[in-house]
Amino acid sequence: MTKTFLQVQKQIEQLQKEAEQLRRKEADGVLSRIKEAIAVYGFTAADLGLGKASGNVALAKRGNGKKGRKSTKPATAAGVPKFKDEQGNVWSGRGPRPTWFKAALEAGKSADDLRAK
Repeated sequence: MTKTFLQVQKQIEQLQKEAEQLRRKEADGVLSRIKEAIAVYGFTAADLGLGKASGNVALAKRGNGKKGRKSTKPATAAGVPKFKDEQGNVWSGRGPRPTWFKAALEAGKSADDLRAK
């Protein structure tokens, strides 16, 4: 039997909904694995190509017609893990101490024991 245009359109719509559901389901798993790898290996945004230098290549090439000043501050490794524990929790040493870090100190560990290598 030959399908009509409307039948094909309806089938396309159903397949698109199914594809979106599958994409969401798979994306959740992928995101979990990415977060786990970031915590375990201490990846930074720059390592993942998400930093200002590499993440905005298209914007940098295009430009906005303005000539900007170069920063006089040296680039710092913001967010590089300086401390981590056995569970894979990491902390850059900036900002307030995370709960896991405080708990480890209270349990008798020193900051040097938690220093990332």
